[in-house]
Amino acid sequence: MSEDPQRRPRRETVTYATALGGGPVPRPRPPHAPARFEISEQTTLGHTYVRSLMRSQLRAALTGLCALALLVGSLPLLLALPAPEAVVWGVLGVGVHPVVWAVARWYVRRAERNERDFTVLVER
Repeated sequence: MSEDPQRRPRRETVTYATALGGGPVPRPRPPHAPARFEISEQTTLGHTYVRSLMRSQLRAALTGLCALALLVGSLPLLLALPAPEAVVWGVLGVGVHPVVWAVARWYVRRAERNERDFTVLVER
């Protein structure tokens, strides 16, 4: 008895629930698309991710700018006090640069940390 190749029986997957008459088993939902996909496809969620990075970078920049404005902006008040000329040049030539360097270093480290956190979020 040879079976006709065109009349093969239809395959059917039998699971425990269907064997008991419980109907078809729902398939598990696929995981969420990675954030990298959301960003590259320019979806609303991807826009939210990028916007959060931009806001955190802006917050760091404004904090650094305010720190510089307060520290360097207060120099005219300090220099208005009677002081020898050597002290004035010392404050302007030597005292300002470490302050600017420290604020710049803080900003770069903060920006890199924001980007690192964003990368971790996107790669999950």
